[in-house]
Amino acid sequence: MILQDVCAKLEEHSPLRYMAEWDNSGLQVGGRQQEIRSILITLDVTDEAIDYAIDARADLILSHHPLIFSALKSVTEEDLCGRRILKLIRHHICCYAMHTNFDVMGMADAAADALGLKKCEVLEVTYEDEVSKEGFGRVGELSSPMRAGEYAGHVKKSFSLDHVVFYGDRDALIERVAICPGSGRSMAPAVLLSGADLYVTGDMGHHDALDLTEQGLCVVDAGHYGVEKLFVPYMEEFLHRECGEMKVITYPGKAPGEIL
Repeated sequence: MILQDVCAKLEEHSPLRYMAEWDNSGLQVGGRQQEIRSILITLDVTDEAIDYAIDARADLILSHHPLIFSALKSVTEEDLCGRRILKLIRHHICCYAMHTNFDVMGMADAAADALGLKKCEVLEVTYEDEVSKEGFGRVGELSSPMRAGEYAGHVKKSFSLDHVVFYGDRDALIERVAICPGSGRSMAPAVLLSGADLYVTGDMGHHDALDLTEQGLCVVDAGHYGVEKLFVPYMEEFLHRECGEMKVITYPGKAPGEIL
């Protein structure tokens, strides 16, 4: 299968029209006519992930976070991103990112499903036409009420995490939950409007968490990596289904930090 055909399948699932204006999803490195026989899936295009792709003889790296975020004025060995791009080119490895388009069409529903939320709605609408409303995050209902402290344990178990950070009243009764995978502190206004009792996200700042708890909301910070790592098994299953002849490799990544 050539790269153009792989891109078409990825964009059919998560169309680029759902990408945020500030984002840079899509094809990052490579020629669209290149033959693709094996794909490495990773959350981030790190040096280690690139070396893993080289050793595995992958033809394409499929990542969630883009290798190239902002405009480049040059591609040289003096720059970290430039070194990575040059290394990919030398080894004939293409690179494709599914970031905010996948957040909207893929990640949000998968995260809500992992938590078992019912009657889900879009948390913050970013795209709307005559057929549907799409956007970041989801808000939904629990099958039965839970105490906030107990629900934090449910989040930890649902995403196979070593720990979460909880803010708020552990004894608060939770019936409605909002979730935004990744970094969701900017979604606070939408969360408050959604009627959620608890918010699950990552990268929650000190003052942001204080402001939300003082307005009666509980917060579970599961880490940026903690929820978004579901991208790897999700896309592994998708590629096996849609590109059956393709060799699919998953990079055994881990959270960039650790609790000591």
